[in-house]
Amino acid sequence: MSQTKNQKTNGIILFAKEPGPTSFSAIGSVKRALKTTKVGHTGTLDSFAQGLLVVCVGSLTKLAGNITAFNKSYKAVIKFGEETDTLEFTGKTIKTAPLPTLQELQAAVQKFTGDIMQTPPLFSAIHINGKRASELAREGKTQTIPARPVTVFKAKILDVKLTNQNQVEYALIDFEVSKGTYIRSLARDIAETCNSAAHLIGLSRTKVGSFNIEESAAFSRLKDFTIENSIKTAQEFLQNQNTQKKDDQELYNEIKNHLLDLNTQTAKLCGFETAKIINSNAEADFQNGKKLLCKMFETDIKTLPKNSQIAVYGTENNFIGLIFKNESEKLSYKFVIQTEK
Repeated sequence: MSQTKNQKTNGIILFAKEPGPTSFSAIGSVKRALKTTKVGHTGTLDSFAQGLLVVCVGSLTKLAGNITAFNKSYKAVIKFGEETDTLEFTGKTIKTAPLPTLQELQAAVQKFTGDIMQTPPLFSAIHINGKRASELAREGKTQTIPARPVTVFKAKILDVKLTNQNQVEYALIDFEVSKGTYIRSLARDIAETCNSAAHLIGLSRTKVGSFNIEESAAFSRLKDFTIENSIKTAQEFLQNQNTQKKDDQELYNEIKNHLLDLNTQTAKLCGFETAKIINSNAEADFQNGKKLLCKMFETDIKTLPKNSQIAVYGTENNFIGLIFKNESEKLSYKFVIQTEK
């Protein structure tokens, strides 16, 4: 999409990360394509995982915390029979158990939909007494991470690979979950319900809020996410063959073409209400942080829902900031973007 004069380096990029690089390394391509260092993603993916990164650029890095809170969708390939300490294939095997039947797996998956209590993995970014759980785990310090409430909106088995005895060796499952849900923990808990053990060998994030992987830059570079491809990709990863590919001009052009303004349509995808400033004097007051009044806006603020975040647009229809309308309908600033003169 085209950029306004004052927003040439501001925007949102949907970027498809390949298996191999870290999320930080992957968005280096975005930095180089747009010749900027002001870039932030809205939720990491493990290096072995692939899928959608929503990347905020320039002034819109201030939006990152809002997008992180979105629900997310994943496809996961789970291998049964073994649990690892990291709950994915790069870890050490700590438990073995029989493979489940398809009927046992189907019943277990159904139990892990809705509101559940989930214990995050030991190898995670959860902080315990000021240190990440993963750091403590690598130091050999066993910690108890308290279970916390999460919501699994959908869990659907898409494919399975059975043994000659009709036991499930691998399963491809589609999940839609709330913020903070660990798919690795779901794999562990589903397997335990089947009296089995399991870990992930593949993970693909397909959706963040209303943003879809199919609309992302570099999506065409991803392999089809299947059981067979995930097995192969995991093997390549362990052999250090699955490293980040070098950038090329075609990728840079694709990234540039996927740079989204925070126009009203994109704001809706972000879950924001929208409002337009009534005139240039009100716009100056807004950018100087003066008290927010309904009369500053062309939009009838009173009709917008309570507890809503509102993207504000200037007289030239350019995004100039985010405000919040609380339960008592009081308006407050989230942040203001200072436009260039």
